Amino acid sequence: MYIVYFYEERNLLLQQLRKGIPFEGEELKIKGRKAKVLKIEINENKVHVYVLVEKVIKKAASDTTKKKRK
Repeated sequence: MYIVYFYEERNLLLQQLRKGIPFEGEELKIKGRKAKVLKIEINENKVHVYVLVEKVIKKAASDTTKKKRK
């Protein structure tokens, strides 16, 4: 069992107790967002995993003020 720390840039995203270690280039889903493993550092039972998370692009809300009256 390994303690896996997931980092985006220098921010800690998630820490998990896992049986396996992710490998470089692996696609993961962290907190509902897609992430790709960039780099891994291993110290005894602690594993530091650096990931790149896809940015979510929000769509603009439609303009509801121009509806016609009946």
